[in-house]
Amino acid sequence: MKKFVTEMRGKTVMTNDGQILGMIDNFVVDTDTGDMKHVLVTPADEIEPQLFDTDAEGRLVLPFEGMTAVRDVVVMENISME
Repeated sequence: MKKFVTEMRGKTVMTNDGQILGMIDNFVVDTDTGDMKHVLVTPADEIEPQLFDTDAEGRLVLPFEGMTAVRDVVVMENISME
């Protein structure tokens, strides 16, 4: 996915079945390689954060490799809400 980080901040993140996870707040980058590793997402009110990995600020830590940009939203592939 070729997008600037500033273009992605504030975008809505959802699962591939339409469940809204929240909004992109920031990214985690491997400083050695420059590769994006994770997306930090402020969870939507309907989301139970304990079902996901979270950081110290309570943001969801989702794998960058699962992201697909679709116009105004970002879809996370292979995210389970169980």
